[in-house]
Amino acid sequence: MTRPKVLVVFGTRPEVIKLAPVLPALRKAGLRVSTCATAQHRALLDSALEAFGLRPDRDLDMMRAGQAPEEVIARVLRAFPRVLEKERPDMVLVQGDTTTAFAAALCSYLRRIPAAHIEAGLRSFDFSNPYPEELNRVKIDHIADIRFAPTRLAKANLSREGIREGVFVTGNTIVDALQWAQSRPAKAPRILKEIPPAARVILATLHRRESFGKPLARMLGALKTLAGRRKDALIVFPVHPNPNVRVAARSLRRSRIRAIEPLPYFEFIGLMRRAEFLLTDSGGLQEEAAALRKPVLVAREATERPELLSAGGGRLVGTDPARIVRESCRLLDHRKLYLKMSRARNPFGDGRASRRIAAFLRWHFGLGQKPAEWAG
Repeated sequence: MTRPKVLVVFGTRPEVIKLAPVLPALRKAGLRVSTCATAQHRALLDSALEAFGLRPDRDLDMMRAGQAPEEVIARVLRAFPRVLEKERPDMVLVQGDTTTAFAAALCSYLRRIPAAHIEAGLRSFDFSNPYPEELNRVKIDHIADIRFAPTRLAKANLSREGIREGVFVTGNTIVDALQWAQSRPAKAPRILKEIPPAARVILATLHRRESFGKPLARMLGALKTLAGRRKDALIVFPVHPNPNVRVAARSLRRSRIRAIEPLPYFEFIGLMRRAEFLLTDSGGLQEEAAALRKPVLVAREATERPELLSAGGGRLVGTDPARIVRESCRLLDHRKLYLKMSRARNPFGDGRASRRIAAFLRWHFGLGQKPAEWAG
């Protein structure tokens, strides 16, 4: 009997990070694995691939400067059918809410090839926040055959939409990746050598598409206000390669702000561990901050990860500069609040999500017993 074949698709750095621990788990479970990179984000993708020692079996090299989501979708829909014809997978596995994940899942559906979705069921209930990710993940969940929900809340979201079959709670694979990364020899980023030991580091990342323009300018203005007001703090801002972010970040010329190039993943973990807290509009960083016990201020109007807020590890601050500055100062000034947030329970996983995903797929193909879901 030929072993079932799973084609794993990724196009961005977060997808690689969250799929890196899944690949060996699938192989250990006795499944054949092939990988396809769309390279939706070329440089950041390559950095993550190098960090985890991965080389995709097929690389579509699709990134174009200034590309719009619909252009990525069109290129994937043109190129991915040829990959499916050559690979002939029994299952296509996608992760998250990227345009790559949506287009690959859609193409698989149109070719009548089953698809599985890792990180299913996340919802902000606002198609404008985040944009276009909220629409992407909703559509993926409705056309996928198997959905791996990271939490029980995510599973409940799917149930409310009428999706009750083929849903399994596994935890989030970012916890697996983070645990694996922390088991490796620490690699301190160069920026840490430039930071005075007494400095209270605020790690800020802002790059969401829905924030381009005035919202991003307002948030960057908040960073400048904070840097001017707090002589005890130093803000480190890795600048996303998107031109909209790079142009806006030129205004961050302050003595207590370090605008730096994106760091390799393991170095970025070192920077997160050094930071006092995070200010971010990233989805994955909300999960990583919880796993590292770092308070996080979420610079968005809505989050699809409310478990972080319920657990007490994060606060939603939106894009209002006054609120961003106020909540940042509260974390810097109120030790009791800081300790409460930093000691919050991690609601996103226990480091075994990849093994559960592999076991569920093995069971799906009739190769083993049905495993237990993550109890949360």
